[in-house]
Amino acid sequence: MGKGGGCVPSKKKVPSSAANPDASHPNASQNAPPIPTDDNPNSTTPSRNDVVSAESHPNSHPAPNLRIFIVFYSMYGHVEDLAKRMKKGVDGVDGVEGLLYRVPETLPSGVLEAMKAPPKDTEIPEISAAELAAADGVLFGFPTRYGSMAAQMKAFFDSTGQLWQKQSLAGKPAGFFVSTGTQGGGQETTAWTAITQLAHHGMLFVPIGYTFGAGMFKMDSVRGGSPYGAGVFAGDGTRGPSETELALAEHQGKYMAAVVKKLAQA
Repeated sequence: MGKGGGCVPSKKKVPSSAANPDASHPNASQNAPPIPTDDNPNSTTPSRNDVVSAESHPNSHPAPNLRIFIVFYSMYGHVEDLAKRMKKGVDGVDGVEGLLYRVPETLPSGVLEAMKAPPKDTEIPEISAAELAAADGVLFGFPTRYGSMAAQMKAFFDSTGQLWQKQSLAGKPAGFFVSTGTQGGGQETTAWTAITQLAHHGMLFVPIGYTFGAGMFKMDSVRGGSPYGAGVFAGDGTRGPSETELALAEHQGKYMAAVVKKLAQA
């Protein structure tokens, strides 16, 4: 049943081009009337009041957005910068929204201070393992530790045992983005060694491949990222993400949102 909520449509058919001559205009949905005008006073075409009444019906709620959780660990902010730009890409796809979460810290505050780690952004909430089940897709971000994910992210995956037991995450699309100190520091291995976590949960790994186009072949500057996902070179910690690295992160967010949307419509 459509938005009419039980109203009988008019028997007088109006050509679509006549009903909405500006259908090709990008703002056509805002400029065009909700229903075609009918000169027949006896027509059963619903009035605007009928449409408003139907739209306010308790059973006429718009479809909720698909949700992609962007779950990350970031000690010095490099992965967090990618995550925030990735959210922009996700939010740019109609019907999909990105939600930022950080995994719990495992190091004591005194150790973090000694490592000169900046304070965490309090506006980004910590996520519990159980909350993952509510996501339609997940993008996991983390720095490397000798070619594998940081212990904080591994500890989070280790806490998902109950989800694994119920296979609550099976079939959900997931991807990775990373940070490394050097060019040979694990831009690819940090991601592909994490695929085992997805395999045991039955999740669907979604790499970006070379969908970023010419940006994947840029050689005129240092650039993190690989076919496995977006990435950043942190160097000694003082180098922030370049615009190319941030653009790749935004692309990955948009790409993942399109994949999640396509799967939801299948």
